[in-house]
Amino acid sequence: MAASNPDQSPQRGAQWFNTTHWSVVLAAGDDSSPTSREALEQLCCTYWYPLYSYVRRKGHSPEDAQDLTQEFFARLLAKNSFSRADRTRGRFRSFLLTSLQNFLAKEWERARAEKRGGGQSFIRWDEQSPESRYQLEAATDLTPDRIFEQRWASALFQQALARLREEFTAAGKSEQFNQLKGYLSGESAEEAYASVAAQLQMSAGAMAVAVHRLRQRYGQLVREEIANTVCTAAEVDEEMRYLIALISA
Repeated sequence: MAASNPDQSPQRGAQWFNTTHWSVVLAAGDDSSPTSREALEQLCCTYWYPLYSYVRRKGHSPEDAQDLTQEFFARLLAKNSFSRADRTRGRFRSFLLTSLQNFLAKEWERARAEKRGGGQSFIRWDEQSPESRYQLEAATDLTPDRIFEQRWASALFQQALARLREEFTAAGKSEQFNQLKGYLSGESAEEAYASVAAQLQMSAGAMAVAVHRLRQRYGQLVREEIANTVCTAAEVDEEMRYLIALISA
């Protein structure tokens, strides 16, 4: 995994972290914030699948899993639960999973009997195909909690990758991204770049530099995503190692 910008000073790094960590959670819990709805939608879009997968692994039907996931997000917002999330007491993924477990244990019967989400639809299921995605998962003996963490890690890295793709597209380099993204993981010798370099009309040396920068930027984006979910800047590297180990298992 690429590291953050080596030119970033410790002071600048601390400022970057203070700007980003738990920002989505805090914005979602602030009713006076004009970005609260946008923040909640970002949370839903990024982390709905780990939650849906967890509910399915707990034995609920596809229809109930959709309804319960939708209702879970709706009640978090309605109860202003995000404003009570204590960023000094653990990672956001732990807060979210604990909240979901409490919801399923105490409220799912009532949630099934009521109109889901109070008429609010945070997740457009017809665009997500959740059950098709769920059915593609390999059989496993892992616990639902462990699977949730793996899906969380995958969602986080995919979010960083999507942001990287958007940056390249905005710069008019979507083709370059499509050709180079396969080199994000692992080291590749310059001679392995020859074929792709020719397609991009680049020298092998220039392509090696482009791949290095791609990996570096991806690493920065991953760190930013992780920083949104942990308590302190010191925990970013620890969380990165943990999440990489999860998806590598």
